[in-house]
Amino acid sequence: MRVAVGIDLGGTFIKGAVIDEEGRLLVKEEVPTEAGNGADSILRRIEQLTRRLIVASDVRANEVVGLGIGIPGFIDSSRGVAEEVINIGWRDVPVIAPLRSWLQMPVFMENDANLAALGEAWVGAGRGYRTALCITLGTGVGGGIIIDGKVLQGASHMAGEIGHLVLDPLGAPCNCGHFGCLETVSSATGVVRLARERIEKGEQTQLTLQQLTAADVFAAAERHDLLAQAVVQEAAQTLGRGLAIAANLINPDVIVIGGGMARAGETLFKPVREAFSAYALRRVASATTLVPALLGNDAGVVGAGKLALYP
Repeated sequence: MRVAVGIDLGGTFIKGAVIDEEGRLLVKEEVPTEAGNGADSILRRIEQLTRRLIVASDVRANEVVGLGIGIPGFIDSSRGVAEEVINIGWRDVPVIAPLRSWLQMPVFMENDANLAALGEAWVGAGRGYRTALCITLGTGVGGGIIIDGKVLQGASHMAGEIGHLVLDPLGAPCNCGHFGCLETVSSATGVVRLARERIEKGEQTQLTLQQLTAADVFAAAERHDLLAQAVVQEAAQTLGRGLAIAANLINPDVIVIGGGMARAGETLFKPVREAFSAYALRRVASATTLVPALLGNDAGVVGAGKLALYP
């Protein structure tokens, strides 16, 4: 048996699992990231977590082929360096070299959204499709493109950044420095912003400004709240248009949509599919299936495991 350890590094938690050749999780664990303690401390926590997972999985040392790590930011995998990871304060941090030295095994790294996409394409909702576009709707909109089981990285490791398609140059400012990016509208943050703006203008609604979340907006839309329905429609229309632009370029077999917002189900998916069909080329739309993700929070560690198993 061949297995790998998959690590999904996040701003709050480090998730880890031992993955076998069929994409099954043999054991998993998560620990606090404790980002304030610095890069070396985080890397040591990854090392310790990796060792515990291997022991807990009850596999022989020679069955562990390597470690895959998902990094929530910009990376240079050829140098093994995390170039910029804003939510944990990293800049030009060597990742592969120290972990490879400490663990004495091959170590691989990739952007976390790409690895979530890789996991879904391997054993999740994208299984069996040759070309998959996988997106995650959370605080922002992350994306990854998988072709023939491999991540499409691009010239500077930036392929798949669908959240930064500029759809309205006069729109809201984005953290990337541009205006009107897809994620300013179609992320959980964007949905809350749109709802707040309407509430502050005095539109009638069941919603309140206090601790407003995207889940609140979708729940209100299901209760036929007109303001919430308008917000959901705008977010879904914008997402469908962005997906159509991406699909016209890469012609995917499947688009997998995950993240917290995807839990809204058909309240989100129905208008997204309608907008996608309206904006994509007919031959592109007819060849593309839009489906919800299946792996949930495990997608990243599964993808990280595949990266190490089949580099």
